[in-house]
Amino acid sequence: MAHELVIRSGIIVDGTGKDRFTGDLAIDEGVITQVGGDVGRGSREIDADGAVVAPGWVDIHTHYDGQVTWDAEMAPSSVHGATTVVMGNCGVGFAPARPDERDFLIELMEAVEDIPGTALHEGIDWQWESFGEYLDALGAMPRTIDFGTQVPHAALRAYVSGEAAHNDDLNADQLQQMSDLVGQAIREGALGFSTSRTILHSSRHGLIPGTTALPDELLAVGQGMSKAGEAVFQMVSDGIMHRDEEKAWVREIAEMPGLTVTYSMAQDPNRPDAFRLALDEAAAYRKKGKTVVPQVPARPTGMLFGLQSSLHPFALHPSLRPLRGAPLEDKMRALRNPEFRERLLAEAPQSNNGVARMLVTNWKQIFRLGADCDYEPPQDQSIAAFAAREGRAPESVALDWLMEEDGKAFLFAPLGSYVEFNHEAIKSMIEHPASAVGLSDGGAHCGLICDASFPTYLLTHWVKGRERGERLPLELVVHKQTKATADVYGLGDRGSLEVGQCADVNVIDLEGLRLHAPEMIFDLPANGPRLIQPVDGYLHTIKSGRVTFERGNATGELPGGVIRGRR
Repeated sequence: MAHELVIRSGIIVDGTGKDRFTGDLAIDEGVITQVGGDVGRGSREIDADGAVVAPGWVDIHTHYDGQVTWDAEMAPSSVHGATTVVMGNCGVGFAPARPDERDFLIELMEAVEDIPGTALHEGIDWQWESFGEYLDALGAMPRTIDFGTQVPHAALRAYVSGEAAHNDDLNADQLQQMSDLVGQAIREGALGFSTSRTILHSSRHGLIPGTTALPDELLAVGQGMSKAGEAVFQMVSDGIMHRDEEKAWVREIAEMPGLTVTYSMAQDPNRPDAFRLALDEAAAYRKKGKTVVPQVPARPTGMLFGLQSSLHPFALHPSLRPLRGAPLEDKMRALRNPEFRERLLAEAPQSNNGVARMLVTNWKQIFRLGADCDYEPPQDQSIAAFAAREGRAPESVALDWLMEEDGKAFLFAPLGSYVEFNHEAIKSMIEHPASAVGLSDGGAHCGLICDASFPTYLLTHWVKGRERGERLPLELVVHKQTKATADVYGLGDRGSLEVGQCADVNVIDLEGLRLHAPEMIFDLPANGPRLIQPVDGYLHTIKSGRVTFERGNATGELPGGVIRGRR
């Protein structure tokens, strides 16, 4: 009897970290039924001769919380080989939510994750109040990929305290409500709980709810999760690597039965070696039978400054502000006017946001991003270096570069993990046995960051393209974005090409795998903008045994849906 699908003669990299081998893979009823050996014939066969056959990517740090309510394709992550994503990260999301809290939650998501509020208002239909009802609503639509989600701290705080959500102290009854609601959500299928502890996440009301929550609140949440079953406590933080008071309550949560703690890691310019200690501490937890997993980047999280982006070096200048929402053609017409250009260059950015002013004028950390998509540029390629060599003001260089490609060019401004102007720190993070690759932010930062291509970059840069340092083995980078990430959230039924596992597979032309320059498109509800990064080289992406993409084109198959709980 024929198998439903056979992938022939591929270079199998199974996600476990073991050495690659050439062989066949058979799939039946959505699961892998044979790997290697004589698999027999298939009703459909894919010739993978010379291609890499790997598990579908499991991306555990995304923000599709709004997009998932209207979009079956789940791009751009699905286009880059992701077959499973985890959303509800960083403490922001849309459940639980009373009707009078919806605008507030949209405002937070727009402020923190740069997702157009107009798109969220038009796209979300709000067929829920409780977290369980949210999962039910999401489960009503089939999709190209699977997705799981977490309880966001800001939404939970707003649900139990209303307008007092921004206050530091909650009373004992409110803490108990939070604990009970989180436990209920875990039993209904939430993968965990997420919170933000960084000053970079704020709205017009100030820091987002939960940022400065006291340990008693966070421990109450942890206890509610632990009582309900196995779950993940996810956080993004400025201080987890060096604040003793934060380490103390993280340690308590990690020691609660059934809980995993995962947090976002970057190299801090003020403490450039702190990440090494944090990775070793995570490894020490594991030796004690506890799980703390730093999520590390594939490249520096970097802003893409362009004339259509949410922010760029002249976005805060008075002369250009009236054109903020104007079509690109109108901006270019003004910038080509010598008088306008002279006036613009004479101005300084004006904003009460000191961080924004610093980011757009940090000329030593801003580079031209060309068609080659070099995310590891040397220091002498920065705007500051070019300006010094040419005897020009850095503002003049920046404006010239922004106006290239008829105003569609981008500047790359790495935010973290680029202290030495190379990727050596990131290499150390990826290689460390305690880490998993995360931080793609798929679905978020639509007008400024385009990192949903992280999984692809691991292959294009780290396996075959890096020139300014050592590369990484194919087996390692596949493992780090498949089995390693799946294990963080207890998704043991995926992440490797083994018999009995979910048949999520990428067939990749590694030599032809290429990232193209990012583009700004306007396809969100209400014509909202978002950055995408086109890719060549994914021959087939298979979800649960069904081919969802062929050479980058969606096939119309929709085998994906909501994940409820651990596997």
